[in-house]
Amino acid sequence: MTADGPVPDGFDAGAVRAAARGILLKRAGEVARAWPALAGSYGTSWKAVFAGWAAGRPTRGSFRDGWDFARAHRHDLTADAATELALAEVRWAHAGDSPPRPRKAAVRRVPGGAAVHVGGRTRVFRRDRWRRSADRAR
Repeated sequence: MTADGPVPDGFDAGAVRAAARGILLKRAGEVARAWPALAGSYGTSWKAVFAGWAAGRPTRGSFRDGWDFARAHRHDLTADAATELALAEVRWAHAGDSPPRPRKAAVRRVPGGAAVHVGGRTRVFRRDRWRRSADRAR
């Protein structure tokens, strides 16, 4: 219904478009719960921006939909949203066409530092904290 295909005979085209729009907005809300920093970075325009991107794309679940959206908009993300994406990518391997699978170990850049995942644990190291630690040691 959300794939912008032709409306079957006997259906009200306006009602079908309204239902499709409602489904896309619901999907945006579900993705916002799974990716709060990503959705928050778009403010009040989140639902409209996501719905525009998601129209014509089948849902793969809120986590994967958010991940695919974040990857497609990687260069426009705020620091918090970029960190949220990096944390997902450090924990999970996702080729795009298959379900994500847990990683054993990985490192990803985050704004101002790096995210490290080893043995099921994830830690974010930030440069400003490294500097403060070095200053205290002097």
